[in-house]
Amino acid sequence: MHDAWQYQLRIYLPDELVDAARNDPDGSALAPLSHVLSKHAASLKSQFDAFSDYVAEAERQGVDGFPLYAWTKATIEDPVKRAKHLRAFALHINGRAIYSKEEADALEADLQPLIGGGVVDRVSKHDTNPAHNPQPPEQYRPHRTT
Repeated sequence: MHDAWQYQLRIYLPDELVDAARNDPDGSALAPLSHVLSKHAASLKSQFDAFSDYVAEAERQGVDGFPLYAWTKATIEDPVKRAKHLRAFALHINGRAIYSKEEADALEADLQPLIGGGVVDRVSKHDTNPAHNPQPPEQYRPHRTT
C-alpha cells in the first residue's frame, strides 16, 4: 500500500531569507534555490501564509466548514509556533501540494547541496500515510454529535 502514498517536501530557511522567499522568491537572494525549483517545475508556499489563508477563508465562509480552524488560528497566534512556520515552506510541483515519491526524491536530491550553505537549513519529507501525520490536540478537534 505504501506505493499509494503521496509526498510533500518542506524546506526550512534561515531567518534572513524568509521575507525574500515570501515576497520575492525569484530574486537574487534565492537564486540557487530558484534554479533547483525551476528544474522541477516547483514553487514555494509559506506554511505560515497557507495557515493564514486557511483562517481567513474560514472566517469569510463560516468556521463550521473548516474543522482545523481553531487549531490553525491558535498556531499562527502563538509567537513560538508563528516563528517556526514562518521559516517553513512547502514545495509544490506543477501546482500540486502532494506528488509521487519519485518526484519528491528527485527534488530532494537536488536540494541536498543547498543544505547548510546559507540558503536552506534543512529539508523534510512528509507523506499522506495517516499513521505518520499527527492529529491536532483534542481541544482543537471538532466534536461529532451522532
